[in-house]
Amino acid sequence: MNTKQAILDTLRKFARQRPGLEYGNYGDPVAYRSELRAITRDLAQFNVLLRAVEWRDSINADAILRAAESAFSGRLSIQVDGERVRIDYCTGQYFPTEYRRASCAVLSSALWENFRNAMPEGIVNGKTPGERIRAHFRREFGRGIASRYFN
Repeated sequence: MNTKQAILDTLRKFARQRPGLEYGNYGDPVAYRSELRAITRDLAQFNVLLRAVEWRDSINADAILRAAESAFSGRLSIQVDGERVRIDYCTGQYFPTEYRRASCAVLSSALWENFRNAMPEGIVNGKTPGERIRAHFRREFGRGIASRYFN
């Protein structure tokens, strides 16, 4: 069994579940649809980050598990028992608006650590390692994802 792929498949299934918004929590249809658009955008960003983690062989299952321990305050936990992968999520405020962001945070944290480990130390061309990493992810993912998950 490929543990990394099993983790990513389980994370994909978790992020793609229906958000379960309750219309009664919103005062009008405009606010409800706005929330739906934001949740849909979170899924699109998740898919981009997921593909980036999938094709990087340097990111293994252990890196993803370490990222889950700290990303999004550690509220998304991943347990691997043999061939079974399970995700638990501890809701902060409102599950429908944050579970996909938590999934994105785990993936972006794994990407950050992977890139940081491959980066030379010290200032290069007047930029710190953090500035170089942010610039790389801005080029790779665009300003929207980079400003949300790599700042």
